[in-house]
Amino acid sequence: MNPAGKEKEALQLLAEADRKVRGSQSFFAGLFGGSSRIEEACDLYARAANMFKMVKNWSAAGNAFCQAAQLHLQLQSKHDAATNFVDAGNAFKKADPQEAINCLIRAIEIYTDMGRFTIAAKHHISIAEIYETELVDIEKAIAHYEQAADYYKGEESNSSANKCLLKVATYAAQLEQYQKAIEIYEQVGTNAMDSPLLKYSAKDYFFKAALCHFCIDMLNAKLAIQKYEEMFPAFSDSRECKLVKKLLEAHEEQNIDSYTDSVKEYDTISRLDQWLTTMLLRIKKTIQGEEEDLR
Repeated sequence: MNPAGKEKEALQLLAEADRKVRGSQSFFAGLFGGSSRIEEACDLYARAANMFKMVKNWSAAGNAFCQAAQLHLQLQSKHDAATNFVDAGNAFKKADPQEAINCLIRAIEIYTDMGRFTIAAKHHISIAEIYETELVDIEKAIAHYEQAADYYKGEESNSSANKCLLKVATYAAQLEQYQKAIEIYEQVGTNAMDSPLLKYSAKDYFFKAALCHFCIDMLNAKLAIQKYEEMFPAFSDSRECKLVKKLLEAHEEQNIDSYTDSVKEYDTISRLDQWLTTMLLRIKKTIQGEEEDLR
């Protein structure tokens, strides 16, 4: 493939599309089928966009898809317009994350207007992921995961809604919005314990909720553990529940060595991920902090 040749071909297609659009606006075109010229222009912009994609000129591809989308809106072809805005968003992801978000939001507006909430939710997740990885704006990522969860719930896609909510809980806890995280973990955990397929995962959600309680206050965590054991007796026998109880004991005794040993012992069997490590370190600091106050 000759990249320069493909790019030149794409530019020629764009020029031809522009001519079709200008031609469609003339008086005679209005009398003799201006809309067919616009349809042809849509096709030319899309072909140009795909050629730009082949040579990895992502911005040019995104712009061409946007032009196709705008013309589809003129023709009242909402579904095609939304598809092109998504194509534009996917191209811009590789060059201009903020522009990718703008295009995906245009697509979402069309899909929600058409009542296609499941597709809209999927694109809210795409936007959330751009905020997570490219723009690193966790507050905005949370907002889009929440919106996706709302749309999924409305369509009775509870498992997809829960996946989004768990993302919200993970980030909320990292931002020290513990109450928000607790509510989600408890809600998802309660739903899971009633399902034969998901029952096993309930203990993980109650474990995470208990750690969030612990970050707020030790007494909170104690009461939460009692509540979870009553709600879900299988939780009592889990390694997660036993760990929280050992940590509560170590915290009460202000025994940092015992706290560290309990965490290490747990880690040898179930590897701690980044989130758990962060939460456990925050709790550990409260022991050290109190020790310093006692000196």
